[in-house]
Amino acid sequence: MDATGEPLLPQPDDDGAPFWRYAARGELRVQACADCGRLRFPPRPCCPHCQSFADEWRRMSGRGRVWSYVVPHPPLLPAYAAQAPYNVIVVELADDPRIRLVGNLVTSPDARLNSLDPVRLRIGAAVRVCFHRAVHRTGGLTVPRWLLERP
Repeated sequence: MDATGEPLLPQPDDDGAPFWRYAARGELRVQACADCGRLRFPPRPCCPHCQSFADEWRRMSGRGRVWSYVVPHPPLLPAYAAQAPYNVIVVELADDPRIRLVGNLVTSPDARLNSLDPVRLRIGAAVRVCFHRAVHRTGGLTVPRWLLERP
């Protein structure tokens, strides 16, 4: 939560900026080494496998599985209290299960964080990405969210 009580938005850095630009276009892309071809997330300047500084951004299928989740009771940040209980999930991508992203499982891209009943959360549930334009008084950012493949 910031000083105004608004929910926090991610703060893109130089390495991660392309991830957010692609998200704004509705694309889920992950950084890959342009030399050895291995995917890496979170984005960073150097490949942890071959130490190359060459990179490219590969489009992902947008599909994955719930690897883990938590339902905060009460929420850790006061700005989220009105939406409790809500979920935070870790998704392993179908394209490469070593790549995991954190987000929320919702019923539609612009639904409230608590739109999915927590009893429906399951490890291994198939999910697909969607994108939500999160607005803050200082700007906005398009963030990936997740939908159940079989609602």
